[in-house]
Amino acid sequence: MTSLLVIIVLVLLAVALWQLTKIFDLTQVGSSSDSSQVANDKDNNIQGYLMFGFLAFLYVFTIYGLLTWGNLPLHTPASEHGTEVDRLMNITWVLIFVVQAITQLLLHYFAFKYKGKKDQKALYFADNNKLEALWSIIPAVTLAGLILYGLYAWTNIMFVDEDEDTIVIELYAQQFKWTARLAGEDNVLGKANVRYIEGVNTLGVDLADPNAQDDIVVTELHIPKGKKVQFKFRSQDVLHSAYFPHFRAQMNCVPGMVTEFAFTPTYTTAEYRELPYMIEKVAHINELRAKQSLDLIAKGQPGLDPYTFDYLLLCNKICGSSHYNMQMKVVVDTPEDYKKWLADKTTLVNEVKASLEKPADDASGEAKSNDTLAAANEVAVK
Repeated sequence: MTSLLVIIVLVLLAVALWQLTKIFDLTQVGSSSDSSQVANDKDNNIQGYLMFGFLAFLYVFTIYGLLTWGNLPLHTPASEHGTEVDRLMNITWVLIFVVQAITQLLLHYFAFKYKGKKDQKALYFADNNKLEALWSIIPAVTLAGLILYGLYAWTNIMFVDEDEDTIVIELYAQQFKWTARLAGEDNVLGKANVRYIEGVNTLGVDLADPNAQDDIVVTELHIPKGKKVQFKFRSQDVLHSAYFPHFRAQMNCVPGMVTEFAFTPTYTTAEYRELPYMIEKVAHINELRAKQSLDLIAKGQPGLDPYTFDYLLLCNKICGSSHYNMQMKVVVDTPEDYKKWLADKTTLVNEVKASLEKPADDASGEAKSNDTLAAANEVAVK
């Protein structure tokens, strides 16, 4: 409501100012002012100085933005390839800032220097081969360098040696949650299809596939530090995008196909929490949450819990009304803690068996469950 009132006040203020300019024009009727609508030297001088004023505004706002919001971008990457991604990003934005600063200065300076003057005619020439070559070659070489460097970095990031020892994990996207499936001891994921989705088998895993017998399904993902993890992505419904911001990794999840991405974590969750910048950031967030909690408590509402850093898997595509809430906690453990965590997990086949052994609500449901259970048992025996 407050925002609406502010907008209404601003609109009314703009209308009032517009009316004042009309009244001012009426007061000038009959005077000796120039009303020819043709710019004179005074008008051109004013416009030239305004160009310098706008240039100063650009520079001041840019510096202010860097000082005010410069701490918001992600800091230390938590994956091996993250350093390469950050380096490419830093080179790109430094080039953009330098080019922007120089071109804006030249643009506004020449607009002032060559402003219109009485009885002065503009010099016209059709072309200048040297200038055209200069402003064509320099951007072309710069962009080619960035593109080639980007392709080189992307190739190194995406390449996974078939003989490399990796952990295979599937990330399954659906509105509006993530589910992870670990490949188990054989490190091979069982086949899956949406036609097999039934009961606790929400990922549609083919329980008759021998490779699916040790697959483990979890809603909180744990991965070990220092071990390359090969992710395979699927989507059940619409286009999603798996985004690991601190690992500098992102891959689209496309219905009907499997996409891949791999990275090696370099910090456990506990280690990343102890980084100086993260300690400072968490303290600042909790300071803001404490202030907001006071306002909430004053209104009779519960206060906010203290914030603790965790790695997150987010959806980076607007996939529906609850897109903002589509996230999954990611924990990076030491190799020893990861093995302990994994040892306590139950395979999907055993979860399906446990669910089907419960009494069915009706005869048809019981028959269908028995068929599925028989298929699972048959493969388990083999």
